[in-house]
Amino acid sequence: MEAKKGNGVDWMRILGKAWSQYSFVFVFIIIFFVYSFTSNGLTWNGIMNIFRHSAVIGIIALGMGTICLTGEIDLSVGSMLALVSGFSVVVFNMTDNIVLTLLFALAFGAFCGLVNGLLVGGVKMPAFIVTLATMLIYRSFAQYFCQRIDKALIGGGSSVYKMANDKGMYQAFYNFGNGKIASVPLVGIILLFMTALFVYLTTSTKYGKKIYAVGSNQKGAAMSGINTSLVKISAFTIAGILVGLGSFLWIGMNASADPATTGNSYEMYAIAAVVLGGISMSGGKGKCLGVLFGAMSYTIIDKIIVALKMDSLINDAIKGIILILVILIQVAGPQIKERFGNLGSRAS
Repeated sequence: MEAKKGNGVDWMRILGKAWSQYSFVFVFIIIFFVYSFTSNGLTWNGIMNIFRHSAVIGIIALGMGTICLTGEIDLSVGSMLALVSGFSVVVFNMTDNIVLTLLFALAFGAFCGLVNGLLVGGVKMPAFIVTLATMLIYRSFAQYFCQRIDKALIGGGSSVYKMANDKGMYQAFYNFGNGKIASVPLVGIILLFMTALFVYLTTSTKYGKKIYAVGSNQKGAAMSGINTSLVKISAFTIAGILVGLGSFLWIGMNASADPATTGNSYEMYAIAAVVLGGISMSGGKGKCLGVLFGAMSYTIIDKIIVALKMDSLINDAIKGIILILVILIQVAGPQIKERFGNLGSRAS
């Protein structure tokens, strides 16, 4: 009888631990299950379409997740996407070179992220206020320069940055952004690679341990010899580089960037992907692997709302409610683990 009890208790402990550590997988499965019923039948192309639409926001969310692990936040990533995308289009139209466009996007994204990082990590200003300000600055710059730059450099438009389709590399760039390898979107493969890279970076390197240490206990991390300011500056810079990569993929997929709408609300989507992925907003807890599931979960939620033909005016309210529920699940995770642990202690 004791053995039977013991086996039951062990199972409960395993279940509680699995839920607390991998809640993002369970959330994804539940959301995907709902989607399978609301859609007109799942197809391979439909699933790959989810993968494709998750790519840019997923890559940006990896950067957001890194920042959140340090206990900070970045509200400027959506506006940064618009600015970097727009200027990258200009560089492409000037050079007709895809590699130079990529290098510019990464460098300019790094610069924008570095500005945030220096103000937050160096000057010690609150991240919420700093990135709220740069969110306005980056979007304003994207719109202002679109009106001031020579029309030929923005593709002949007046309010949108467009890749000039008379350039020799235009079709190659567009094919890259919309290409597939064995029916899997190329941008989705890049998302998988970047996720694997950041899982390794945050779990198997000294730098990753420093990120978690700063987010868990900043004073303790400083006392142990970690340069907390440098870690935060680097986290914001890395996030900027990822926005640069996302910008490069964005213009490859769309051949344009609208300074007024590109990246609009992406800061919220990135935060939602991070939260759905199980990373704690207070810092020091969570896994970058969860961001991949979080980004796909948020994309599927969008598709569920469309499939149900709900009023578009209520869309954001539904997303907000789901986000609150997921945060509740995230908060309840440790409590569930503790509860199962207590049940095990009593039974033994």
